[in-house]
Amino acid sequence: MSTYIFGHTNPDSDSIVGAISLAYLKNHLGEECIPTRQGEISPETEFILNKFGADVPELKTSYAGEKVYIVDFSDLGQAPKDIMEATILGIYDHHKLGDLTTSTPLECWIRPIGCSNTVIKEAYDYHGVEIPKDIAGMMLCAILSDTVIFKSPTCTKIDTKAVKELAAIAGVEDYKALGMEMFIVKSAVEGATARALNTRDYKEFAMGNEKLGVGQLEVVDLSVFDKMKDDLFADMKKLKEEGGLHSVIILLTDIMKEGSQLLVVSDDESKIESAFDCKLEDSQVWLDGVLSRKKQVIPFLQPQF
Repeated sequence: MSTYIFGHTNPDSDSIVGAISLAYLKNHLGEECIPTRQGEISPETEFILNKFGADVPELKTSYAGEKVYIVDFSDLGQAPKDIMEATILGIYDHHKLGDLTTSTPLECWIRPIGCSNTVIKEAYDYHGVEIPKDIAGMMLCAILSDTVIFKSPTCTKIDTKAVKELAAIAGVEDYKALGMEMFIVKSAVEGATARALNTRDYKEFAMGNEKLGVGQLEVVDLSVFDKMKDDLFADMKKLKEEGGLHSVIILLTDIMKEGSQLLVVSDDESKIESAFDCKLEDSQVWLDGVLSRKKQVIPFLQPQF
């Protein structure tokens, strides 16, 4: 019976590419694995897969009775509803340890670095497995995406070293130019619904007795949202009601200006203001230098709850 590998709900490029790259490694090591996904892919991920000739992983949302590896998360809120009925064989991640538990020992690769694909690159090196050209290209794109082309505070020397080594394998001469091409695709929002944008890179987190939804949209120019904010806010209110959430926060991140506009819908805005030592105006605020949800947003929200 095959083992399935997948990333979090509302998958980003790291979780999709991570499923593909880890599945190749596991298959090479003699373990039959299939990459899957929990949701629709983003335009950026579609660009990456097309660029390197890869198929979109199978959509699968139920894993009861299956053996699985999970990539890029370890929180129940980002897992399939029946994850506790599956056997988790391993976790490959670069976030804080979440609230998933297992009844049996597991393989666990969790590193304080910029991208899950960097962790998977280390696993390839550890096992002495050669990375195929197409998979190397996808992995370097995932790392460039998660580290915002090395601008994110989550980026480490391990990530930059991995990109350089992967670029050599993939035959990519100017990986920063490829990264900018990718972010231009990521910035294309015309024609997308407010729900599609709000949930493009959206995660829910349990904090104390409350749940929060935090999404992020990374673009090269925030002006693309000038005529869309009312629609984004209206949909955020629906997301909050549908999920029974305390707050929904969307980061509109400008990778050129290196900061984020926070949009907030909350039962108590003062908690958000205290977290970031700011004053919201019309339920929004600019946070200079904030590029990382993982390192610059979630750790500051958590103590408020």
